[in-house]
Amino acid sequence: MKLSSLALPAAATLALAVALASCTKTSTTTSSDSTATAAMTPDQKVARGKYLVSVLGCNDCHTPGGLYGAPDMNRMLSGSELGWTGPWGTSYPANLTPDPTTGLGNYTDDDIVTALRTGHKKDGAPILPPMPWPIYANLTDDDAYSVAAFLKSIPPVVHAAPKILQPGVKAPAALVFPPPPAWDAPRTAPPDSTKG
Repeated sequence: MKLSSLALPAAATLALAVALASCTKTSTTTSSDSTATAAMTPDQKVARGKYLVSVLGCNDCHTPGGLYGAPDMNRMLSGSELGWTGPWGTSYPANLTPDPTTGLGNYTDDDIVTALRTGHKKDGAPILPPMPWPIYANLTDDDAYSVAAFLKSIPPVVHAAPKILQPGVKAPAALVFPPPPAWDAPRTAPPDSTKG
């Protein structure tokens, strides 16, 4: 008798635990579902993209005057003529506005996300330093597509960034990176930490 009186509360407790686990599992699956982007309205995606572009530092290089402490937001993200010179030559911040001839107007959202994540333009050309695409490669789908939505929403500005200059060609205005010191030079294998 004692055994059956203990078995009933134990069975009820087990049933309650299973029911709660079932509810928790359903709730967790719904909240972690990758449909959050689809759940965002277009305006919410643009707002999220605007925030991300701001905190990721895109305006610093891609907005004229950004690196001088006076970004011209009337020409926001239209590229810069201040180059970055290093062992790769001199690269210039591109026009990220949706202008079809000098900006990203012919890029789809997928093209923009691919460029952010792989460091390659739509035509396959590499995006040169100092563009920190390896950091942006870690953006979630929601965030990467929000950035794309924002870039497609801003006013187009006609401005062709200067062409890339080959190593050894002097740029009219550029921040110069010297060749990397030994510690920072690319390596084919990690250094042996047991020596030295």
